[in-house]
Amino acid sequence: MHWFRSYRLLVAAAFRAEFQYRGNILISILGGLCYQGVGLAFLWAVLERFGTIGGWGLDELAFLYGMRLVAHSLWATPGNQLVYVDEVIVGGEYDRYLVRPAPPLVQLLARRLRLTAFGDLIGGVTLLSLASARAPVDWSPAAVGYLVLAVIGGALVEGALQLAACALAFRMKKTMSIRLTIDSIFNDFGNYPLKVFGAVAGFGLTFIFPLAFVAYLPTTMLLNRAQELAVPIWLGWGAPAMGVLLMYAAYRFWVRQSQFYESSGH
Repeated sequence: MHWFRSYRLLVAAAFRAEFQYRGNILISILGGLCYQGVGLAFLWAVLERFGTIGGWGLDELAFLYGMRLVAHSLWATPGNQLVYVDEVIVGGEYDRYLVRPAPPLVQLLARRLRLTAFGDLIGGVTLLSLASARAPVDWSPAAVGYLVLAVIGGALVEGALQLAACALAFRMKKTMSIRLTIDSIFNDFGNYPLKVFGAVAGFGLTFIFPLAFVAYLPTTMLLNRAQELAVPIWLGWGAPAMGVLLMYAAYRFWVRQSQFYESSGH
C-alpha cells in the first residue's frame, strides 16, 4: 500500500505537469493511433492479397492484433519511463531516488508521462471490441473473464522482459539496443499466428522468448483452435499465469542488479 500511495501521488503530479501542454497530449495520442494504424493497414493489405495467414482470416487476426495491442498498452502506459533508464543511471538522477522516502523503481516509473501509449490503449481497446463482436468466440462469462486475465497477463509478460533488460543498465550502463530488440520482436512477430514461422521459430518464441504467452496462446484458446498448438492445452489456458511469474522474477532481478549501482558523482 505504501508503494501504491507513492506511485499514485507521483503520477498525479506528472499528470498535472503534462496537462499544461494539451496540444502536445493530443498530438502524442494521435501519433500512437497512427503508428498502430499503419501496422493494421499492412495486415489488411496482406490478407487482401492472400486471403488468410496460416489459416486465420481477418476477424481472427484482428482479434489477435487487438489482444496484443491492449496488452502492450497496459504495460507501456505505466511503464513508459523505463525507456529512460540509461539516462537516469548514467546521468546520476538515480542518486536522488535513493534518498527519497519512496521506492526507486516507483520514482522511475512516475518521473514523467509519455502519452503516446494512450493512443495505443485507445486503438487497442477499440479494435479488440470490434473484433470480439465478429470473431468466432463463444462469449460465456468464463470466456470474458479469461480474456481480461489474458490481456493483463500479456502486459506482465512484455513488461517483465523490458524490466529485466532495464535492470542490466546497473552493470552495462547502456541497454537501449537490447530493449529495442525486444520491442521489435513483439512488433514483428506478435501480430501473427506463430505457426506461420515454422516449428523451430515457434518453439523459440514460446519457451526462449515467451512471445506466445502475450496474445497467441490465449487467442488460440478463445477461438477454439487448440488443435494447431504444439504445446499442451493446459499451457494455453494457463498463459495468463506466466505473466505473474515472469514479472516477479524480473522484479527480483531488478532488485539484485540495483545493488551494483555506482553513482556518477553528479
